[in-house]
Amino acid sequence: MNVEQIYKDAQALLQGHFKLSSGNHSEYYLQSAKVLEDPKTAKLLAEELAKQIKESGIKVDAVCSPALGGLIAGFALATALDVRFIFAERVNGEMTIRRGFEVRDENYLICEDIITTAGSALEAAKQIELGGGKVVAFAALANRGFCQRVGSDTPAKENCKLPKDMPLFALDDFTFEMYAPENCPLCKAGSEAIKPGSRGN
Repeated sequence: MNVEQIYKDAQALLQGHFKLSSGNHSEYYLQSAKVLEDPKTAKLLAEELAKQIKESGIKVDAVCSPALGGLIAGFALATALDVRFIFAERVNGEMTIRRGFEVRDENYLICEDIITTAGSALEAAKQIELGGGKVVAFAALANRGFCQRVGSDTPAKENCKLPKDMPLFALDDFTFEMYAPENCPLCKAGSEAIKPGSRGN
């Protein structure tokens, strides 16, 4: 499966000057919502991801995603795995599980659309553990290359927040250069960064 081509075909691999959620700048941006607006594509990607997870032998009872970016990917993956789906969301800046969702004594997989340093995924995992659940793995459609996914030779970088003993399943690595704003060559060339993600516009 050529995941990069799927993103390109959906006009979801953007090129320009972008401000990322981390505050860093990049010439490229992955807009997974554009890929997932097509249910057939979402199903295809989720089934491929579910195949990896099933082959690993890890038992998953439920999928939990941090809102907003991980919702469609997480629900599609839960459907492919035939397990329950819940989500966590920010309330006054704190990741919370509410809306009547029940965290049970089960094995949970945390699913994002894109894993960068995995900060939001870890916040959701913490809520699962506080509720008495057990987090057994993480998953995403795309991995930004900061964390090491199962089956990839790209090593984890120091700013990856995932536990080293916890597997990350993803369909591909997307390793783009990122720059601190004060060192951004795009800014120095006179370009202004835009923020197209869920926390921006």
